Amino acid sequence: MTKYFDLSALLLYCLFIYWLSDQQSLPSPTWWGLEFQDKINHAGAYFIMATFAWRSFRHIGTSSIVLALISILFCSLYGASDEWHQSFVEGRSSDVMDWLADTSGAVMAMVCLYFFQRRNIFVPGI
Repeated sequence: MTKYFDLSALLLYCLFIYWLSDQQSLPSPTWWGLEFQDKINHAGAYFIMATFAWRSFRHIGTSSIVLALISILFCSLYGASDEWHQSFVEGRSSDVMDWLADTSGAVMAMVCLYFFQRRNIFVPGI
């Protein structure tokens, strides 16, 4: 039952990202006046996606390293397809740096989850 919940959460999150990408513009508050705020937003969104991916793919029953690589690959490919999708949306553009921020967010999530798992730090659902 848990695997269906985990997969549903990942799919719903992917649909949410798709929906956001389909908007002509997104209101984005500027925090601390950072000019690269959108890259932080991308990394944060894909950090969350990678966590959902980890939870979904853990039911495969493979090693933690392979699970992390599969999760990163999934998020990176989804990020690339999302950037391609945005290239067709009026008012939006595709940017390789956004894709790199997406992939970086996924890598950061996997490093954190792998660290917590190796240190036996309790994280619910992992």
